[in-house]
Amino acid sequence: MPLPVRTEDFRTAVLGLAAAGFAGANVTIPHKEAAFALCDEVAPLARRAGAVNTLVFAERRILGSNTDGPGFLANLRQCGIDPEAGPALVLGAGGAARAIAAVLLDAGVAVTLCNRTGARAAELASKLPGCSVIDWSARDAALPDHALLVNTTSLGMVGQPPLEIDLGRADSGCAVADIVYVPLETPLIEAAQAWGLKTAPGLGMLLHQAVPGFAAWFGMTPAVDDALYRFVAADLLAPR
Repeated sequence: MPLPVRTEDFRTAVLGLAAAGFAGANVTIPHKEAAFALCDEVAPLARRAGAVNTLVFAERRILGSNTDGPGFLANLRQCGIDPEAGPALVLGAGGAARAIAAVLLDAGVAVTLCNRTGARAAELASKLPGCSVIDWSARDAALPDHALLVNTTSLGMVGQPPLEIDLGRADSGCAVADIVYVPLETPLIEAAQAWGLKTAPGLGMLLHQAVPGFAAWFGMTPAVDDALYRFVAADLLAPR
């Protein structure tokens, strides 16, 4: 059940869901850090990322975890991309960027953060030792030094401007991942494919990150396969 919630109403909405008997909820931008603050118990990876995307309501307690990072890695591997192939350039500094940077660092990957607001990238880097930071204007020049480009911003999402980046400067072995899944293929993914680069569109990450939450809520672990991908894609493309 999709529930658009205003930022100022987030706490009230979550407590209402718990009181109404819901099993839990997935949390998306821009609420992941607010979800972290609302939890009674937070899993270690979510605490490291400083953000929560999966809520489980249990015995008047709210349990929070972050499945973005593992979901991101699983999507890369399913798309034939080795997440440990080399340094990663992560665009953005929100909850998803925190989670993705954390799992990449844990895998031994060097991470460069690049955000439109440099202060937020610097703040995130201070919480995740090992990350380096570059200015937003330096993103094109940084591409040749990275084996993976990750867009965690809303740029390219329906209703948002596209991400402007010169993929022609990337190495031929560079892979491109976008966590945006509406549209299914963002302008960034389309451009990467035109350049012959490996890509990981956002819907795969959405599906993989949802598996642990689905298992916690319903006691059943779904398989992320072509049938599930087509089913969810058809729902996303259906007229509203």
